[in-house]
Amino acid sequence: MADIFGGFKEYSVAEFFKKNRQMLGFSGKVRSLTTIVHEYVTNSLDAAGEARMHPELEVWVEEVEKNERYKVRVKDNGPGIPENILGKALGMMLAGTKFHRYVQQRGQQGIGAAGCTMYSLISTGQPISVVSRHKGKKVSCKLGIDFKKNKPVLTDVVREDCGPEEHGLDVEGVFADTKYEKGGYGVGEYLKRTAIANPHATIIFNSPEGDRFVYPKSVERLPEKAEEVKPHPLGVGANDLLDIAKAAKGYTRLSAMLQNEFTRVSLNKVKELRDLVPDVNLDMSPSRLTWDDAEKLVVGFRKVKWIAPATDSVIPIGKEQIEKSLVNILNPELVYVTSRPPKIYRGGIPFVVEVGIAYGGDINKEGKGGVVMRFANRAPLLFDAGGCAITQTAKSVEWKRYEIKKFDEEPVAILVNLASVHVPYTSAGKQSVSSEDDVVEEIKNALMEAGRHVQKHLSGKRREREKSTKKKAILRYVGQISGDLAELAGEEKSKKEIEAELQKMISERFE
Repeated sequence: MADIFGGFKEYSVAEFFKKNRQMLGFSGKVRSLTTIVHEYVTNSLDAAGEARMHPELEVWVEEVEKNERYKVRVKDNGPGIPENILGKALGMMLAGTKFHRYVQQRGQQGIGAAGCTMYSLISTGQPISVVSRHKGKKVSCKLGIDFKKNKPVLTDVVREDCGPEEHGLDVEGVFADTKYEKGGYGVGEYLKRTAIANPHATIIFNSPEGDRFVYPKSVERLPEKAEEVKPHPLGVGANDLLDIAKAAKGYTRLSAMLQNEFTRVSLNKVKELRDLVPDVNLDMSPSRLTWDDAEKLVVGFRKVKWIAPATDSVIPIGKEQIEKSLVNILNPELVYVTSRPPKIYRGGIPFVVEVGIAYGGDINKEGKGGVVMRFANRAPLLFDAGGCAITQTAKSVEWKRYEIKKFDEEPVAILVNLASVHVPYTSAGKQSVSSEDDVVEEIKNALMEAGRHVQKHLSGKRREREKSTKKKAILRYVGQISGDLAELAGEEKSKKEIEAELQKMISERFE
């Protein structure tokens, strides 16, 4: 019998994504180019946020040799990256500061920037060029990846001193199988929407045609810094609970672990759990927790009336900031923004949904109406709209109830931002939000609240139009009526006097 296990081999995560690049968003020429810019820009925005500074980003996209190869360069004013982790940050899959932390950031998985390095290597054979200025040290190098080992490869390393005022990261690479377009899926639209969701940032885009688009910051106040938090008991599954119990060190009692490893678990809540789950010994060591115990605790968690998740773990864009962005870029006649209270979904993960709706103005000057702008932690989602919970929920709303008869044709734009410590993306490409029931419900509630304000606005406009139409219709007969009344009254009042009085009465009636 043949040895069917003779070819059994072990592969690195870098080799896996090398063969499955579409999972990272590299599945089409236009999408690939936008994905590259997306990954570098989100990293720059996160770094500036951590350093508490106004981000200033400049992006260059330049066609090379007219053969669908593009040089992409992204330069920022952030803190830069120290040399000892530069390679891991940009050239090692699943390495970073984000995946293991309960803190809101645009990136989550430690794949994005390394994925761009990978794509440069497999499409052109060229490493990327990196210049990092961090705390008075400047490092320039070429960066590649050893796919078999999932390790970064740094070459041509040059080290220099620089002034403390010099800081930031400058990344440049050449990428094949890419294409630049001006449409709704291109780099220009991505950066425009990034500016809408990040009004505290200055973003400059230099296009292949030589155009320069500048989106200056429109607010001076920096967003609040999201604080790292612990998971909330609601939504935690038995497996999550067992993993936390295994990783927890230094606890002799399960009750102590619950109070210290979860948010909102107080001594009084522990007492409630003792009554709700008498079969589970909360005084035992966490290491003795079984699957059966964990399942019983999860059921008990759902019966306790918990305080909502801490709001400092999730920072939305903000009502004022969204309003300013929509007004500056879309110039609408109406803007309304709503933000839902913090909620949690599967795994005890806190999230916030905020919705902005704009009507009229420049929204459909290009003949496109019913715009749905999707964001996750301020990052635009341009692709995979059909499978995204945000799009599906927006389309499911009965917009006719809110006097928007044909959503796809009317001058209406909706902004939906999902802010969370872990956005439930449908894939590693991070372009589509999965249909978590709790998330979908919050999105729909926020959309309907926004719709009611549009309805109020449009109803008011309709009433004004009806009043204006009636007023004009009546005024058409004022001249004839004034003449007839003057004739009947003899010389007591002239036609002009009667006409003036009638016009005044009509105007007061239709105020």
